Parts: sequence; structure tokens; C-alpha cells
Amino acid sequence: MSGLRVVVTGATGNVGTSVIKALSAVEGVESVLGLSRRPTDWTVPKTRFAVSDVRRDNLESHFEGADVVIHLAWLFQPARRPEITWENNVSGSLRVFRAVAQTGVPALIHASSVGAYSPGRNQPAVSEDWPTHGWPGASYPREKAYLERCLDIFEDRHRTRVVRMRPAFIFQKSSATAQRRLFAGPFLPGSLVSSFWIPVLPQLPALSVQVVHSSDVADAYVAATLGEQQGAFNLAADPPVGMNTLADLFDARLIDIPEPVIRAGLWAAWHAHAVPSTPGLFDTVMQIPTMDCSRARIELGLLPTRSPSAVLQEFFEGLRTGAGWHTPPLAGDGPVARLREIATGLGSRA
Repeated sequence: MSGLRVVVTGATGNVGTSVIKALSAVEGVESVLGLSRRPTDWTVPKTRFAVSDVRRDNLESHFEGADVVIHLAWLFQPARRPEITWENNVSGSLRVFRAVAQTGVPALIHASSVGAYSPGRNQPAVSEDWPTHGWPGASYPREKAYLERCLDIFEDRHRTRVVRMRPAFIFQKSSATAQRRLFAGPFLPGSLVSSFWIPVLPQLPALSVQVVHSSDVADAYVAATLGEQQGAFNLAADPPVGMNTLADLFDARLIDIPEPVIRAGLWAAWHAHAVPSTPGLFDTVMQIPTMDCSRARIELGLLPTRSPSAVLQEFFEGLRTGAGWHTPPLAGDGPVARLREIATGLGSRA
């Protein structure tokens, strides 16, 4: 029996590169087709790449004959133009779902997020049946939650095996520059992310988030590709991270700064066009629940290889060194790249 033929949208981003590498190393996978908006000269065994935009290109021709479609394509920016992110993230995803149905692909693995969950601050860890209505104050959770409803309808109408991955915040060293660009902007020097320049941090006692390494997320995608699982899976490494963890990493002292003051500072920076992330993302982070990942551990064998502290240490090292990867979305840092970010708009190099 021949191996699986897998198509991955968003193949050159943070999660996509890890998924491509993991799939290419699996004996049960015969071939991988990586789709991305921009060309790449990155080469991977058993893998070929094609330029395809989920918003407008013919997806059926790429999906024909595939055994599994892994849908990762997502635009975080421009956050100031939510109609553009909606077109890519929601309309583009609906085109992916439609193409999967029309070509009869047996399995669809969709990248949802902890951001799809309804607020759950101060709740015990929630399982996959927690409501997924998102936080209405930012486009990212709105779009993720909307697609959860779309998948409800899709599953009702088609026999496709659907898996919804709901990961926590995903980091790796080679994504550091890309994530700095998307969320902090060009005015944050990576060299400042060190204990020397960060002597104090805000207390934020209500902050508790989960993180996970991109390679561990990729292993979960591979398990779902090879298996017969259906439904949603929470993906995260334990324990959750609070400001105490960050203070330990930077040898910093925690000081009491009220949430409204931090929110006001983010609002001012946003309206001054100093950062690309909306203030609503701060509220999203403060409202999301802690996830129980028991199902992923039991059914997908999710055993994170890196602790949350190790994940963050690797990521911060990537920030300090301007780390990147061999694809356009993950390109490394440098003066010319920073100038292009400023010239073309915060959060963008294109």
C-alpha cells in the first residue's frame, strides 16, 4: 500500500515549516505538497512547493488525489485592515473547506487556536467542549471563532474526517523575527530583550498563558495525519506561564502596574502607529482560559519535549540574535529588513 499524500497550506510559516519537516521524516507519508503565497527555494525531502493564495487561486487542482489537507494559512497583519485579514483567514478558509469537499479529500486538519475559546479567566483548565465564541474585541479571536461555526456546518454536511487543533501560543527560535515583526513592530531592538535592559516587569497577577514549541505542535499534526482521530484537540506544554516565570528568565523584579495603565499605554502606542498589534490582543490574552490537554496526550501522544521555560528561553535567544528561517515569512532580521518594515507599514515587509 502506498503512503499518504498530504497537502499543507501556509507551509512556510512558523507552524508550517515544522509540520513540513516532521511529515517529510515519516515513513508512512509518500509526498507532501506545500502551498504558500510567496515562492521559496527551501528544499525538503519528499516535498515540493507551489505558490497558491487561498483567497483567489484554484485549490482543487492542488487537492485532487490528496489523502489529507492540513490548513495552516493565516494572516495576522495588517490588523489595521480587518477586511483584508477576514478575506484571507475566513473567506480563504471557506474556499479551502469547499475545495476539500469538492475533491473528496478524506481528511481535513484545521488550525484553530486557544483564541477561539470563550473567556475563561479564573476557570479550572477547560477541555475541548468549552464554548468557542472567542473574545469580540480583536479580529484574531473573532475569525477563529467564526471558523469553528463554519466547521460545525461542514461536518454536518460532509463525511470528511475533520480535526481541529487548538494550540496555545507557539514559539521556536527561527520564528522569533517574524513574531517580533508581526506583534511588536520594527522599533523593538532584539538586543534589548535581556536581563540587563529589563530590570522590572509588571506584576499582572491575573496573567496565566500556555506556550508550546512548534516542533511539538507539528508532532501532533503528524499523529492526526496518520491516525483516524476526529474533533478538537488542545495543544500546550504544562505548566501555564505567569509573570513570575518571565521574571525568573530575565532576573527581573515584579512591580505593581494596574491593567488599565498597561492597556492605556498599548492603546497610545497603537494609535501612534508605533506597534502593529491592536490593544484588543492584550484583552484576548488576559481572557483566554487555561486548557486541559489530556485528550491530545492520550489520543495523539502529545508529550511536549520542551518545558514552557525552555520554549521561551529559545524564543528570546532568537529575538536577541535576529533568528529566522529559509522562507519569506520567517526571514531573519537586519537593518534593511527593518527599514522595509517601516516603509511598507508596521507588521509587513511585502
